[in-house]
Amino acid sequence: MMNLARTAQPLVGHVCGQTPDVMARILDDDINLAIWQRQLPLHISNFAALLLSLDEPLADAVVLEVVDEKTPPNLKGLAVRFNDLEGYEGFIADVSWLVSAYACLLGAKRVGLRLRALDKAMCPRFHVDHVPVRLITTYVGTGSQWLQEGVMERRHLGQVQTEPVDPSYIERIQAGEVTLLKGEKWQGNEGAGLIHRSPALGDGERRLILTLDWLA
Repeated sequence: MMNLARTAQPLVGHVCGQTPDVMARILDDDINLAIWQRQLPLHISNFAALLLSLDEPLADAVVLEVVDEKTPPNLKGLAVRFNDLEGYEGFIADVSWLVSAYACLLGAKRVGLRLRALDKAMCPRFHVDHVPVRLITTYVGTGSQWLQEGVMERRHLGQVQTEPVDPSYIERIQAGEVTLLKGEKWQGNEGAGLIHRSPALGDGERRLILTLDWLA
């Protein structure tokens, strides 16, 4: 039977803040999730909503070489089919800032970027990522879901019958918030990757999601 009792003293924890400097806390040994609780500027959220309203596919993936802190990433061609929509330039500027901040924080020289419009859960089961640190932000739509340490036994990951169903145990990330998630490949974090999943989407519901991965 599933044990939903939270541990008295979690091995790892999370931190939230309303300023971007909270993202640096992901470097702390006892933190495997940092959430920047930002409010998206209206012109960016409007662009994202307009893009999704077109109901067109979007699955862009690019590997970015980081030159230095002063050189912006080369995002030429990203979501280029939508460059005539109002707010496109502001959206690209926001993505550029996130890439630069992520690379600076981790000292990354190569970053993998994925920008996708989704109409179904990409990873519907609770799982951990086998990466060092992943950045996820949902520009519009339902955000990712995660579990605090001790809610679900890690040996049961991937087994639908052992996942918590009580909504009070399932944490939710809001649209616009920027999250940094430690995975299993962060040195010293083996066995403590953040447990999370993609949200289930209803008929006609879509989300615009950006992910960044530290490749080198």
